[in-house]
Amino acid sequence: MKRIVSIQDISCLGKCSLTVALPIISAMGVETCVVPTAVLSTHTGGFSGFTFHDLTQEIQPISDHWQKEGIAFDAIYTGYLGSFEQIQLVGQFFDRFGGGDTLVYADPAMADNGVLYTGFTPEFAREMGKLCGKADVIVPNLTEAAFMLGEEYVGEEYDEAYVHGLLRRLTGLGCRTAILTGISYQPDQIGAVAYDAQTDTFASYFNEKLPVRFHGTGDVFASACVGALMNDQDLTGALKIAVDYTLESIRATMADPKANWYGVNFETAIPMLVHSLGR
Repeated sequence: MKRIVSIQDISCLGKCSLTVALPIISAMGVETCVVPTAVLSTHTGGFSGFTFHDLTQEIQPISDHWQKEGIAFDAIYTGYLGSFEQIQLVGQFFDRFGGGDTLVYADPAMADNGVLYTGFTPEFAREMGKLCGKADVIVPNLTEAAFMLGEEYVGEEYDEAYVHGLLRRLTGLGCRTAILTGISYQPDQIGAVAYDAQTDTFASYFNEKLPVRFHGTGDVFASACVGALMNDQDLTGALKIAVDYTLESIRATMADPKANWYGVNFETAIPMLVHSLGR
């Protein structure tokens, strides 16, 4: 059995970050270890008065203990990081546990719809870009890509040539493969486009674009994609599994009259995800 470690925050209630990554990747037959960077009573998307406990001080001791025990990972998967110090510590974690056959997979979860999340700055985005340069695979959306590169956000005014150029510039940060999420060339289609700088090849996959938006779909996509890669899917296959599963999660949410407004029903769609792996 392969083993992933995911480094990001955990919400005690709310479908995002580790609350999403742990069940999805585990369902895909991959052992999932965690380094929680913070514990929140709920996620921040629409809740008020939530509690927050910073766990930055625990990252180094956990890393020290694992190194002492000789623990190894097939992949390191990072998501939302809340401070410059956490970026630095995660970079050190890459140095300790990455390399060789270990896949370093980074989701720079920090922005959407042209704006950075609350508390983040352009300087933070540039530091995140440096961290992504140490990864093998990165999965930003268009907003995150623009901020990491210090470029203007183009909104929906883009074409395939722009996306391909942006992907090339992202791999210029140092990563081998960049995946752009939420790409839509046609009004009724949405998906992801990837570029492998080592082979100079592009991959893409699209499916139906539904007229809704739900919190946490980026985390669902990122988790399913890295799980697919750990199941020996090639880049195109991983994009297909992740896009289709995200869409199925959205459909399950739309079909549920009591659906939670704070996230998608990814749990209901897990049988489809497992079936997509041939199980």
